[in-house]
Amino acid sequence: MSYNLGQQENKFARVWPLFVAVLALGCVFGTVTTAAAQNVTVPPTPTDITVPEGNTAFLVGHAHGSQGYVCLPDPSTGGTSWTINPARPEATLFTKIFGQDVQIITHFASINENPNPTGLPVPKSGNATWQSSFDTSKVWAKAIGKPVVAGTDAASCPNTGAIPCLLLQSVGNEEGPTGGKLLANVTFVQRLNTKGGAAPTTACTVGQTQLQGYSADYFFYHADN
Repeated sequence: MSYNLGQQENKFARVWPLFVAVLALGCVFGTVTTAAAQNVTVPPTPTDITVPEGNTAFLVGHAHGSQGYVCLPDPSTGGTSWTINPARPEATLFTKIFGQDVQIITHFASINENPNPTGLPVPKSGNATWQSSFDTSKVWAKAIGKPVVAGTDAASCPNTGAIPCLLLQSVGNEEGPTGGKLLANVTFVQRLNTKGGAAPTTACTVGQTQLQGYSADYFFYHADN
């Protein structure tokens, strides 16, 4: 009898941490989902990167990652220069839950698998992509309007020498495989408070690549109706 009891206790000891982890993940997901429905405070922005009326910010993620650059011929100088086209972002977005950073979204470039009828071009090289870490829903977006040079707006883009602040419009959305919709209805994305990530200033040879670390705040919007 004592042997069987010991086996049960050992089994419980192995299963309990897994149960706690699953419960914690469920609580985090519920907290993020609830937070997504609450008001998000967006700093004042220049007209060029202000989201059109009829859309409301519902989620913000604080990103840490890198921007990828490749060295290509520069027709204007006859030499070479670093370019970010096509864009190669790789970042993880976090939010604070109970005082701790929790991953909520990954950011990268990928082929738009579900274009929406915006009329904006969908390049074969891929679009900027954000994917929920919880329900795997996605939004693909393309920069529109005129970027704001970093350091020229104290409220939304204060850090000189960083990558520009942007307004991006959704060109595709996709629900997660089990119907997750965290990012499935995103209409616009703002990239604000950028820091770092600017192109290298060093000389380069064609084909050379380099990653530049950056951080930024990404604000996600949905239509009011």
